[in-house]
Amino acid sequence: MRELELMGTLGCHLCDLAEAVIASTVDMSEYAIYQVDIAEDDGLMETYALTIPVVVDVVSGKTLGWPFDAYQLADFLKALASE
Repeated sequence: MRELELMGTLGCHLCDLAEAVIASTVDMSEYAIYQVDIAEDDGLMETYALTIPVVVDVVSGKTLGWPFDAYQLADFLKALASE
């Protein structure tokens, strides 16, 4: 199972939108998705504060930043699968 992280924080309305896109697009039998609150880590805040929400592939470190739709997310996942 491939692991993805959704970088975000509480109260982020764009993060809520990203969660909805993920829920409607990602096959949860193939992917484990973890929400990461960047506010709990200074390094993550420095990296992602201005760009959340961001989907991060745990293995490769490749990212998909907002804004993205279901098609862009599906293309991102296809590219990861072909590695």
